[in-house]
Amino acid sequence: MDWIERFNRVLDYIEDHLTGDIQMKEIAKLAYCSEYHFPRMFSSMTGVTLMEYIRRRRLSVAAFELQNSSNRIIDIALKYGYDSPDAFSRAFKNLHGVNPTAARGKGVQLKAFPRISFQISIKGEEEMEYRIEEIDFELVLVGVSHPVVTQDAFKTIPALWEKAGANGYLQRLIDMSWENPKCKMEGLLGVCGKQAAIMDEEFNYFMGVRYDHPALDDMDTLVIPTNTWVVFPNVMEAWKRLYTEWVPTSGYELADLPCIENYLAPDRNPNSELWVPIVKK
Repeated sequence: MDWIERFNRVLDYIEDHLTGDIQMKEIAKLAYCSEYHFPRMFSSMTGVTLMEYIRRRRLSVAAFELQNSSNRIIDIALKYGYDSPDAFSRAFKNLHGVNPTAARGKGVQLKAFPRISFQISIKGEEEMEYRIEEIDFELVLVGVSHPVVTQDAFKTIPALWEKAGANGYLQRLIDMSWENPKCKMEGLLGVCGKQAAIMDEEFNYFMGVRYDHPALDDMDTLVIPTNTWVVFPNVMEAWKRLYTEWVPTSGYELADLPCIENYLAPDRNPNSELWVPIVKK
C-alpha cells in the first residue's frame, strides 16, 4: 500500500539524519502529507509524538556509541543535536536512568528504542462502515468541560458520563437536547479537545448538546464551524480503527477541529457515533 511505503520512507529519512538536521518540510514531502497532518497521524498510530520518537532514537544510538567508542562525551552530545554536555547528560539520564559517563561501564543496563517500521497487518475485520456528512452551518453547543489525561481517556470518559447520570446533569442535557435537528448530530455530545489527533498529555472533554437558545449562566458555549465529517458507528470501535485503517487510505486528512462523540438514544442501533472532521488531501 502506498501510504506504508511513504511512511517508511520518512523513517528511513529520520535514520539517515539522526546526526543532522531533520526538516519537517522534507518529512511532509516524503509522506505526501501536510506538515500539520503527519505528526498527528504519527502520534495517533504509534502512541508517541514524532519529536519524542526522534529524541529516543538519537539517545539510543548515542548509547551504542558511548559503549563502543572512545569518543568524547561533548563530541557525542553535539553529534546528536545537544548544545552542551549538560543538556545531553540530563536527557540521557531521563531516558536511560544513568548518566553518559556511567553508561560506559560494563554491565550497565540501558534502554534501546528500535526503529519503527510500518507494515500491513492482516485482521479479521475487513469492513469499516462510514458515511460522509457535510454540515454547512455552525454547530452551537452548550455544556461543561472536564480535564482528561489522554492515556486514561478510555476509562475516564465513561466514568464522566456515569457520574453525569448519577448527579442529574445527563437528564438535564437530555431535556435541553435538539428537538428538530438540522443534521444527524442530534444526541449527547462529547467534544474531544481542540484537534482531531490529540497529542497533548491532557485535553478538555466537553460534555453537552446542540442548543439554539440564549446561553446558560452555569454552562459554556462552544461553536464548531462548518466542515465535512466522516461518521463511524460505535464510538469505541471507531477510535481503535480510525487512524490505522481508515485515514491512511481514504484520500482525506484530519481537519484542525476536534472529534465529537455522538451518543444517541438507547433504543437506537448503533447508539453511538464518532464524528471526525476531515478535508480532502
